[in-house]
Amino acid sequence: MTQSDPASPEAPPRAVDVCIIGAGPVGATLATVLASHGVTAAVVDSAPLPPMELPDFDGRAYAIALTSRNLLEAAGVWPLLPWAPGPIERIRCADGRPGESASRMALHFDAAETGEGPFGWMVEARALRMALNARMAALAHLTVLAPARAEVSRGPAGVEIRLSTGQRLRARLVVAAEGRRSPLRRQAGIGAASFDYHQTGIVGAIAHERPHGGTALEQFLPNGPFAQLPLAPTPEHPNASAIVWSEKRHLAERFLALPDAAYGHEIQRRMGDHLGRVTPIGRRWSYPLTAMQAARYADTRLALVGDAAHGIHPIAGQGLNLGFRDVAALAEMVIEAVRLGGDPGAPGLLARYQAARRPDAMLMLGATHALERLFGNSLPPLRLARRLGLAAVERMPPLKRFFARGAMGFGPVTGALMLGSGVAPALPRPDG
Repeated sequence: MTQSDPASPEAPPRAVDVCIIGAGPVGATLATVLASHGVTAAVVDSAPLPPMELPDFDGRAYAIALTSRNLLEAAGVWPLLPWAPGPIERIRCADGRPGESASRMALHFDAAETGEGPFGWMVEARALRMALNARMAALAHLTVLAPARAEVSRGPAGVEIRLSTGQRLRARLVVAAEGRRSPLRRQAGIGAASFDYHQTGIVGAIAHERPHGGTALEQFLPNGPFAQLPLAPTPEHPNASAIVWSEKRHLAERFLALPDAAYGHEIQRRMGDHLGRVTPIGRRWSYPLTAMQAARYADTRLALVGDAAHGIHPIAGQGLNLGFRDVAALAEMVIEAVRLGGDPGAPGLLARYQAARRPDAMLMLGATHALERLFGNSLPPLRLARRLGLAAVERMPPLKRFFARGAMGFGPVTGALMLGSGVAPALPRPDG
C-alpha cells in the first residue's frame, strides 16, 4: 500500500486500473482482491481508516458465509484475522417465542450433514477491519487515500478523480462502494426503489452462562426476527454471542433506552433460557430497516457494489455476503480483462457484471422480503402454515441440504473466487 503526500494541482495524475470509492468491508475487500492479482487500484474514503491496534470490543460482528471466507482467503485477508473467528456449526429456526408449545416445530441444520465445513463464521467487526488494514498495507499495487473526499468525472475515455488533498487519479473504472446513499449512484442518475419495514434493527452482543456449541438461533416473532449468533471465546467472555434483533420502531426506541438488566431481560424473553442468564456487552447499535434495489448496477465506467447497489432485510443474515458476491463477480471480470490486456471499464464488461449480479440480488431481496412478510404475521392460519412448512422441510433431507448450501452462499452461479479455486494468475505488469 502506498499513501502519498498531497500533490500540487500541476502534478500529473496517478494512473490506476480501478479506483474504489469507499473503504468499508466491501470496498476494501474488492481493493485487496484486485491488487492481490496484479490489478493497480486505489481506494478512497472520506474518513480516516481506524487504527491498526486492537480497539475495544464494540458489540458488532459479521456473519461470514463459507463462500465469503473463500473470497477473503483469495484476498489474503482471512489469514490476518487477529484471532480465530467463531464457526457456525448448527442453525435452529423456530416460530414463536420460547415456551410456546408450537415452537417445538423447528428446523435444525447441522453443517456435518453437508460435508462442506461450517455454514459460516462470526467475525468481530474490529478483527475484520484490522485484517483488511494489514493486507492493504502489504500490497504494492494498492494506493489508499484516506481521509480524502473525491470529485469524480467520468467519460467514455476514462475517469478522473480529484481529491480534497490536491491529488489526482486517472482510472479506467470507478467503483461506488459508499453505501446506500451513494453520491456516485446519484451523480449517474441511477434511481433506486425502496421499501420501509417500519422496523429498527438492533445489533449488539451478549455474554451468557452456558456455551453455545457453535449453534445459531433464528427465532421468528410477530414484530420481527431475533437471531443469536455464536461468537468465538475471548479471555473476557468465554461464552458470548452476537444478536440481531428486528423490532417495531417505537418499541425499539424504548428497549434501547433500558438499563442493562432490563435490556438483558428483553433479550432473554426472545431467545429463551437455553444459554442461561444473559448479560449485554459492548455498545448497542441500531438502524432503520429498509429494502433497496438500484435500477442499474453500472453506468459509463462505473460499477455499483454492496449497499450502493442493494439492501435487504437482515432476516437471513446475508447482507454483507451479498456484497461480497458483487466483489467476486466484478473482480473476476476485471482481473481477466487486465490479464488479457483489455479494458476493465469497457461497456461490455459492465453489462456482463450487471447481468451476473442484479438478478441474484433481486432474488435475495424477494426471498428475504417474503420471509419477513410470512413470519412477521400473527394470523392463526399463517402461523399454522409456516410451522407445518418448517416441520415438512425438517423431514426432507434433500430440501434441507438445498437451504443449507444457500446459507453457505452457494447459488446457481458461484464463481471461482467464492468456490475457493481462485482465478488465473495475473500476467506480469509493465510497471512491475
